Amino acid sequence: MAIPRNKLCGLVAATFTPMTQDNEINLSVIGQYVDYLVKVQGIKNIFVNGTTGEGLSLTVEERKLLAEEWISQGKDKLDQVIIHVGSLSIKESQQLAKHAAEYNASGIAVISPFFFKPQSIEALIEFLKEVASAAPSTPFYYYHLPEFTGVSLNIVELLDGIEKRIPTFQGIKFTSSDLLDFGQCVHKYKDKFALLYGKDEVLLSAMVLGASGAVGSTYNYVGNLCNKMLTVTEKGDFNMAREHQAVVQEFIGSVNRFDKTTG
Repeated sequence: MAIPRNKLCGLVAATFTPMTQDNEINLSVIGQYVDYLVKVQGIKNIFVNGTTGEGLSLTVEERKLLAEEWISQGKDKLDQVIIHVGSLSIKESQQLAKHAAEYNASGIAVISPFFFKPQSIEALIEFLKEVASAAPSTPFYYYHLPEFTGVSLNIVELLDGIEKRIPTFQGIKFTSSDLLDFGQCVHKYKDKFALLYGKDEVLLSAMVLGASGAVGSTYNYVGNLCNKMLTVTEKGDFNMAREHQAVVQEFIGSVNRFDKTTG
């Protein structure tokens, strides 16, 4: 039986993982981090232990501690706390999924296996189904990141009938430049699933197509600006929306140039 839907929409900040000088996770600042997102950036949804949070570089125990702290600190302040539980080990993913459910995460998300890659939609769905089964009452999202995983399967095909296979399935984090695939997802499934875009630098394009919202690191520091972009887009003021998007692109471009010169 499908679970009730609490559609995730708007901006979702992909959180960074605070670390100490000794390379240990720094749980003590997460409460301040939550307050900053809500009060300064106007962000009330987060995505924890994903790419931005370097979740796949952390131990299972570290990921659990972070999930617990974000959920605890976000109580009565954040609308939704989504925990990424993807791993190369299906047993680890299931363990993390069960743990997130026990601590009342708003949802869990899973990236595709990226070493031994699924070669078909069917194989990918079977993997997702196994992970989702460990948290049978928790909303489940697929994290599509083909540029990193090398898994470039057609997502609109993945969505066809998936709720019959995974009753907890609620939507996708679509981090790809393939707007053809994303546009087809929106056309067919906008009213059924949360379709969240993950390329901050071209968010406006996805919103025009009909994205439910977006997940990204940029919303940690220019969330207010991006919220304004969403507002003017909804009002049909695309000239102002383009201005806001241009500022975000300039910011991201500057960060990328800095990374190249310092890396």
